[in-house]
This record gives sequence, C-alpha cells and structure tokens, in this order.
Amino acid sequence: MARMKFGVFLAPHHPIGEHPTLQIRRDLDLAEALDKLGYDEFWVGEHHSGGWETIASPELFLAAAGERTTRIMLGTGVVSLPYHHPFNVAQRMVQLDHLTRGRAMFGVGPGALPSDARTLGIDPALQRDRMDEALGVIIRLLREDKPFTYKSDWFELNDAMLQIKPLQEDMPIAAASTLSPAGMKAAGKYGVGVISVASHTADGLAALPTQWGFGETYAQEYGQVIDRKNWRVLSQWHIAPTKEQALAEVAEGLKRWHNEYNVDILGRPNANHIEDGVAMATAMDRSGAAMFGTPEEAVEKIAHLQEISGGFGTLLGFAHDWAAPDQCLRSYELFARYVIPRVTRMIEPVQRSADAVAEHKQELMEKAGQAVLSAIRAHNASHPRQQKPEGTDAGVVAYATADKPAN
Repeated sequence: MARMKFGVFLAPHHPIGEHPTLQIRRDLDLAEALDKLGYDEFWVGEHHSGGWETIASPELFLAAAGERTTRIMLGTGVVSLPYHHPFNVAQRMVQLDHLTRGRAMFGVGPGALPSDARTLGIDPALQRDRMDEALGVIIRLLREDKPFTYKSDWFELNDAMLQIKPLQEDMPIAAASTLSPAGMKAAGKYGVGVISVASHTADGLAALPTQWGFGETYAQEYGQVIDRKNWRVLSQWHIAPTKEQALAEVAEGLKRWHNEYNVDILGRPNANHIEDGVAMATAMDRSGAAMFGTPEEAVEKIAHLQEISGGFGTLLGFAHDWAAPDQCLRSYELFARYVIPRVTRMIEPVQRSADAVAEHKQELMEKAGQAVLSAIRAHNASHPRQQKPEGTDAGVVAYATADKPAN
C-alpha cells in the first residue's frame, strides 16, 4: 500500500456560547495551520440544526480556506445529497475544484441529523436511497461528455451536462460510512472511496473489518473495484508531552461535549451524563477509540488500528474543542512533527545514516584528523621560514576531531 496519509475532519463541534463569526475564522485558521504543518487533507461537514455544528455550506467554507492554503486537499465531509438537487451539487464541486486549483475532494452522505431531514420535510427512510441515486447522477455529470435526461420522484434533469468539468482529471470521491452498509454499498457500487465516520467509537472500531467486507461484496456485485488506499478512517487524538497532561487537558471539554451535545441535544441512544471527564477520556483511550497521550503512544495505536482494520490509506483526526485552542494547535503540531514521520517511516533513513556514522566514528575522525595534519605539514614544508609554536601538530589533530559547531 502507498504511504499513509493524514488529515483532519471538522464537523465542526463547537460549544454554544462563542461568537459564530469568530468560530468560523478560527476554523479557517486551523485549515491554514494544518496546511503549514504538512497535513494531507482537511474535510468539513454540512449541518443545519443542533447548535454545535454550524457550517451549513462546506463548499463555501472550503473556497475561503482555499485562498489561505497552498497544498492541502480540501473535502466536503460531507454534502448531504438528499438535501440538494444533484445538478447544483455537481456545479458547486466543479467550481470549488477550480477555485482551489485542483484540490477539491467530494465527500457524500445521506445526512446525519434527523432534525435536518425534518426541517426539509424528508422522510429519514428515504435518505440513503436518495443519496445513492444522487451520487450516480453526479458521477455521470462529472465524467460524461454528452447530455442526458433523468427523471426521479424528487428531481429532474433534461439534456443536462456541465459547462465546465473539474480541473482534476479524476476528483476524489468518498462516501461516508457508519455502522449501516449504506455507505459501503455506495462505495462498492460506484467504485469510490470511503470515510468511516463511526470508527472513533468502540462499536465503530470493532466494525471496521466487517464494513470493508460490505464494500468488497458490493463492488464485486456491480463489477467495480475499491482500493484500501482510498479508505479514510476517522479517529480522535490529543497529543501532549505526557499521557496525564493529555487526559487532563481534554477532560472538561470532553465532558461538556458529551453531556450537552450527545445527551441533552441529540439524545444519542445509551448516552448518559457523566461526572468525570478524565475517567471518560481514559476509557476512550483504553478502548482504542481515541489517542490521548504522547507521540510514541499514538504511533503504537495507529499500528494497532491498521492491524485490526486490515489496512487503510488515510487517518483523519476528529477536530474538537475539548482542549483550549492553543493546546489543540500544539497537539496537531506534535502529531505532525513526531507521529506522522514515524508512521510514514521518514525517520528510518535518517536513523540509518546516524547509526552508520556512529558505527565508524573513530575511524572517520582519525582519518579526518590525519588529513588536516597532512595538509599542515605540506604547508610547513613549503614555507620553512614560517614559525609555529611547539606542539601545534598535536593541537590541530585534537581540534579537528573535536565535537564543535559548524561555522
């Protein structure tokens, strides 16, 4: 498999109380910071209710982020296809791809919040089928060169074709997958990538091998091929110099997120109020659903995640406000500096070079010292009248072989 990639998934999940404009600006700052740190991907979600997830148009947000970044890929994580006419979605993604100079990624889903579907008058039982139908039409619009007509019970196209095609020859497309087979069915049916958005929970983590099996089954059924390098797995991490510090920094924010959003607002099944944020963070870390600790611990957990899943291409960190903003940025920096290069094996050739020099250091230093001494003796032989203090030769050799900073 190709070298593993890393990114961040911004739902966002922002506690109620902060100025919405400042939240959006802070999210743009995050995109810019991740770009500078060398992260590969940045995904942004679409939500319309609930108070915590406040970006309604990921395409608009990513267009702004594209102006502040240079290399990071920018994805809709995800567009809720049943909420939109497929032609408009295709048009917006093409425009985003051109605005970002070919850095757009198209993530799709049926819609995560029942309250959003209720607002738009959509029966939740229809959402997954509509996502599947819309995705098939959008792929045709993006890839085909001839106009086509399509009539559905919820949208219509007449001699439809896009005026402009994406800048990328093959824009990355990924379907969101939770615990149901719907996302994996779409991925297999159309031969696109996957974002496993439930893998940051214990149940979702355990379901990863089964989920990929669903995708392979549907791919075979529809004559498609899916590749694990296009599988994105969502996790959550907070990195600090010590595990105790990492747990302490996320404890209160994690507690608030769980109690206020998951329990009080969403009413997630089997979710109850907690009193101890450290205990919850510790339990999440032990289950593998989160990585709270040092860079070394994160490297080990990623290796375990690859093992239990059977292998995937990109790890996405779930962006959160559990810790203070400066602590979150430090976590992303520590992850970029000390986790990513070890997982991608970038440190190995550096270490091999250091080990090779260390193994032969005495021989190398002696030869270097002798070379300097030979040069001095040759100079003295050609300039016999030049005086030098007694013991100079030995001093030069000692200096040449000493550990000193370069000029």
